[in-house]
Amino acid sequence: MTDRTADHAALMDATYRYQRLIYDATRAWYLLGRDLLIADLAPPPEARVLEIACGTGRNLMKIAARYPGRRLYGLDISRQMLRTAEAKLGRRAWLAEGDACRFDGLRLFDSAGFDRIVISYAVSMIPDWQGAIRAAAQHLAPGGTLHIVDFHDQAGLPRAFRRALWSWLARFHVTPRTDLAEVARRIAAETGCTATHRSLFRGYAQYVVIERP
Repeated sequence: MTDRTADHAALMDATYRYQRLIYDATRAWYLLGRDLLIADLAPPPEARVLEIACGTGRNLMKIAARYPGRRLYGLDISRQMLRTAEAKLGRRAWLAEGDACRFDGLRLFDSAGFDRIVISYAVSMIPDWQGAIRAAAQHLAPGGTLHIVDFHDQAGLPRAFRRALWSWLARFHVTPRTDLAEVARRIAAETGCTATHRSLFRGYAQYVVIERP
């Protein structure tokens, strides 16, 4: 683990040591688009589904309920968050601590490729977020898709709302990636994939899908 990775892991542990206990209840009203992403996954039977930055395991629980029989995996850099995810998921998912930007799926999960990969409200918190997207795309199995939902530019909302939201998000080390669409298309081209982008809720959030042929 590099010094930078260790520093980020320590920051996330410090941020969520206690927040993890109330995270799901307090985030439900503003992490918009997560359930839309889950509904859109449609993983085939026995598909391998990986969530990068799985946090408390909330999304993996929803995926397990909606798509029974799929093989679920979760990666997070925060040991504190994984404590909550492990308690919630038990044996329903294979969880591992690791860096989203440089993980080895074969070593961590005994799987080099995944049919569906999810990154939900995490690229806005990962310093090398472009590296995380590239690493995820490289782990897609043939025909696999990477689904990303996160904050957008709030272009269709009042400026005062945007200023207040961004100021509040900064307290949790969150930076909306307004160039996500451009970056996703570039990384998709570099990794032999294609990418699509949608703005959600008047620009409050954005949804990217990267697909490997």
